[in-house]
Amino acid sequence: MSTTDDLLARTLREEAGPLVAWLSRRFGDFDLAEEAVQSAVVEALSTWRRDGPPQRPGAWLQVGATRNAMDGMRRRDRQRALGTRVDVPAHDDGAHATDDRLALLFACCHPALAPEARLALTLRAVVGLTTPQIARAFLVHESTLAQRIVRAKRKIVSAHIALSVPSESELTERLADVLAVVYVMFNEGFVSSAGATQDRDLAADAVWLAGVIATALPDEAEAWGLAALLTIQHARSRARFADGDLVLLRDQDRTLWDAAAIAEGERLIERAASLRRAGPYQLQAAIAAVHATGPSWAETDWLQIALLYDELARFDSSPVVQLNRAVARAQVVGPAEALDQLDHLAERLEDYHLFHATRAQLLSDLGRDDEAATANRRALELTTNDAERRLLTTRLHRRRLDDGS
Repeated sequence: MSTTDDLLARTLREEAGPLVAWLSRRFGDFDLAEEAVQSAVVEALSTWRRDGPPQRPGAWLQVGATRNAMDGMRRRDRQRALGTRVDVPAHDDGAHATDDRLALLFACCHPALAPEARLALTLRAVVGLTTPQIARAFLVHESTLAQRIVRAKRKIVSAHIALSVPSESELTERLADVLAVVYVMFNEGFVSSAGATQDRDLAADAVWLAGVIATALPDEAEAWGLAALLTIQHARSRARFADGDLVLLRDQDRTLWDAAAIAEGERLIERAASLRRAGPYQLQAAIAAVHATGPSWAETDWLQIALLYDELARFDSSPVVQLNRAVARAQVVGPAEALDQLDHLAERLEDYHLFHATRAQLLSDLGRDDEAATANRRALELTTNDAERRLLTTRLHRRRLDDGS
C-alpha cells in the first residue's frame, strides 16, 4: 500500500462513519448522506493519488461530502429550503465521533437486514470502502454488490431503523450481530484469495473496528475478546504468504510475527477476563494466544489448546469447532484417534474443503498416502481460494514425485 493510500485508509477509518451520521442528522436522509460520503471517497482515491494528499485530509473529505449532499438535495428540489452555503463541519471530539460510529454500526448490522447486506453496508458506511473494493474482496460482481447495498439502505429507511446505540436491555443481544459482522469481515481479509482489496487491508480495518467497539463498550467482555482474537491473528499476517503462496501455521517463520501486537492481544484478553463473563471470542483469543506464544509448532502447549477447545465446545458445538478440536487433539493423543473423531463429522462437513484438507493431513501422518491424496483432491474440488488451491496442488504434486510418477 502506498503512503497516500495508507493515509486515505486511516482517514476513512476515523472520518467516514461519523461523517455519514453527521450528514444524516443535518439533512434527515441516511441514503443521501451515505451516497455523499461514498462519492467523496471515490473522489479522494483519484485526486489524492494524482495530486498528493491535502494538508487536512479529514476536512477535505468533510467538505467534499457536504458539497455532494448539497448537490443531492438540489437535485431533489430542496435546495431553496436549505440555502447554498457549503460549511466545513466542525470536528467532533473523539468521544462524539466514536458514539456516531457505533450508532451507525448498529444500524448497519440491524437484524432486519440480510446478513450479506449488513457486511456490505458496514464496509461502505462505517469503514469507507468503495463498492468496487468490497466487490473485489468478496469476489462478487459489482452490480450485485451495489444492489445489496441499495436494498439495505431502503430497508433502513422503510423500517425506521434509528442511527443510535441500542438500549441497555437489548445491547448484548444486538452486539452479537455487530461482532459477527466484524469477525466475518476479518476472515474475508485474512483468508480471501485476494488477501486484501488491493489498496485496503480488510483484515486491518476489522482489527481497528473491533478496537473501536471494545473501547466504546468497555463492560462488554466479548467485544474485548474479539479485539484480542483479531489482534493476535493479524500479528501473523507477514508470515502467512511467501511469494504469493499460502504458508500454514506449522510452517510459518515465527520471527516475522508481530511480537508487540501479540503482547497487546494478551493484554486485551486479560481486560476481557477481568469482567468474568466467558464467551466464545475470548476462548478463541486464548487459543490464538497459546499458538502465538509457542516457540514452534512442536513446542506448542497442545494440551492447553485441546482443553480450551473443550470449553469452547460448551458455547459452540458446531462441526467446525469440532474439526479444530480434533486437530488439537491429534497433537495430544495422536492422529489415529483424531481421525476417528473427524470421521464422525463427515456427513455434516462433506462439502467443507478444510475438513478434507485436515483429514488428508491426518491420513498422511498415518502413512495412508493414497487415501490422503484422495482427500486432498476432494478439498481441491471444493475450494475457490487461489492460495489454498495452490497449496493443495503442491501437496498432490509432491505425492506424485515421492511415488516417482
